Amino acid sequence: MSLRIGFDVDGVLADFRTAFREAAVKCLRREVREDTDGDAGSDQTAGVLTIKDVRRVWEYIGKTPNWWMEVPAFEPEQIARLYGLTRATGWEVFFLTRRPPSAGDSVQFQTQWWIERFGFYLPAVLTVPGSRGEIANGLRLDLLIDDQMINCVEVVSASTAKAVLMLRSLDSVAREHATNRGIGVVHRLSEAVTLLERLNEVLPQKRGRMLRLVDWFSPPGGTKTLPDNPRAVRPIPPILDA
Repeated sequence: MSLRIGFDVDGVLADFRTAFREAAVKCLRREVREDTDGDAGSDQTAGVLTIKDVRRVWEYIGKTPNWWMEVPAFEPEQIARLYGLTRATGWEVFFLTRRPPSAGDSVQFQTQWWIERFGFYLPAVLTVPGSRGEIANGLRLDLLIDDQMINCVEVVSASTAKAVLMLRSLDSVAREHATNRGIGVVHRLSEAVTLLERLNEVLPQKRGRMLRLVDWFSPPGGTKTLPDNPRAVRPIPPILDA
């Protein structure tokens, strides 16, 4: 039995806000403030996006071939670290995204290519527009890491999974709001990966009803696994007729 973990992509692994702001500058041909949420009543000369601006930028993204492949990563080295931990523990990791399509390849393929680029090979990417609570139930997740409070609340309310909020700002109100609902809080992907490492160390020491979790962190001895990069394995040669 292996631990099943869900990772949101944008806001957790990928720096979508920076990529969106850069796209806005190219599309609108003017400077844009870091806050790109949009405000219909804002003065355009102040550099804040209006709702109309946001729609134009999304149209620009939709017409740009493989736009999602160029989104920067927050902590690229931590994606490779997560992969190493996943291989060592036998956990099953799912990457979840609601990204709308852009021109070129599918959102799923672009996201898979992007994650593998940073050292997490053969990633399981799911494009999931629905409720994260339903998804957590459907995938039988044990833990979800997400940057949206509403997603974390849905998970802990509608499933047995635990949730961790990726809060990159030092927002004490949001932190308290999360912890009061039993939602963990981290500020960086490195903290999230360290949390998973800590689980690897602590859970096998539990007793009573937690005793069954011991085998989650102990790969069976003598099992032969693929190398760190499974794509390095040579393909099986075809069988030729005698």
